[in-house]
Amino acid sequence: MEIRIGMINTSREIGLETSQSAEQVEALVTQALTGSSPVLKLTDDKGKVYLVATGNIAFVEVGSDQNRRIGFVG
Repeated sequence: MEIRIGMINTSREIGLETSQSAEQVEALVTQALTGSSPVLKLTDDKGKVYLVATGNIAFVEVGSDQNRRIGFVG
């Protein structure tokens, strides 16, 4: 699952790949943005932990669970 997080007042985005489902990621983002947690905590496929202050989040884009195609599509 590919996730992109846009930050306020910054042109760069945080991008990561995670094995969590879309529902799990959506629940974590919702908890963080509703004030239940001061940070959004996500873990990527390689075990890196990302902590993002919820006050700086502009958007969170959650990709699809489908695997990417490799090669040429005809």
